[in-house]
Amino acid sequence: MSWVLGVDSGGSGLRFALGSTASDGTAGVTTVAATASAEPLRTGPSGIDAGQLLARLLPAVDTLLAQAGVDANADAGSGPGVLSAVAIGAAGMATLGDGLRAELPAALGHSLGVRRLVLAADAVTAYAGALGQRPGAVVAAGTGMIALGTDLTGWRRADGWGHLLGDCGGGAWIGRAGLEAAMRAHDGRRGGSPALLSRMEEVFGPAPELPGLLYPRTDRPAVLASFAPEVARCAAGDPIAAGIVSTAARHIAEAAAAVCPPSGACEVALTGGLFGLGDPLLVPLRAELAGQLPHATTVSAAADPLGGALLIAGALAGDALRLPHDARLLNVLTEQDG
Repeated sequence: MSWVLGVDSGGSGLRFALGSTASDGTAGVTTVAATASAEPLRTGPSGIDAGQLLARLLPAVDTLLAQAGVDANADAGSGPGVLSAVAIGAAGMATLGDGLRAELPAALGHSLGVRRLVLAADAVTAYAGALGQRPGAVVAAGTGMIALGTDLTGWRRADGWGHLLGDCGGGAWIGRAGLEAAMRAHDGRRGGSPALLSRMEEVFGPAPELPGLLYPRTDRPAVLASFAPEVARCAAGDPIAAGIVSTAARHIAEAAAAVCPPSGACEVALTGGLFGLGDPLLVPLRAELAGQLPHATTVSAAADPLGGALLIAGALAGDALRLPHDARLLNVLTEQDG
């Protein structure tokens, strides 16, 4: 039996899970213990703060091993090298992961004896959690939105470019569109929604005060996304709100269509908090997927991104990782890499 660690880093903080797996990687991974840290990681000039991640990861490993009853001093094969593999999935890894890629392999090798490490974009761990290691496509949607697909020879990515450049159809996109419609109603412009204006003022206060509340915030995407459930609730009786949600569904389906493997049938999994909006989003999304991807089958995600990180770590430990390696999306570092 081998011990493996999965890490999921995102806007809501850090989650860690310890798993056990057969040494040949054929029996999958069993989650043994889990813990979390609520504060998200900082980003700086070199991207995601590697030192801060390490400072939280090392105590978390101690906690998890203690929960699992592993004696780091006495257990056979424990202490340095107790973890056969580690997989870290982080939001922003593709564009902000240079510091992690430069610093973590040596740091984890020195502190924990880790010789097999994967640094992955959170979309990749979401993919692995949802579909495992089979071809298909995954749409991960929460505050943002990204689609990722593979035929197991390479990755295809669509969107995930942040709330200023994309994330079309995600929570921040829906919330922003809803707030714009509310402000249009306040001004008396075409395209305004009195229903959304009423909800906006109940949530945020008088309309003229909204810019002063929103623009200074450093967490603007999350604030925008917090209004998405209000847009969904209004969609049943308000054509403007319904149009926003329907357009979001079209954007999500377009992203899925862009990344589905081009030949043969394609499984599409939907994962992330946005789909908790329920039928106001899911009904038009199913219709859009049927129209844009008639050869695809929508399936339920088997596990979340933390489960995906554990699956990747377990597969790496058993030399059974089949997902495509990629310098930014799924970076595999092993002892022989130096």
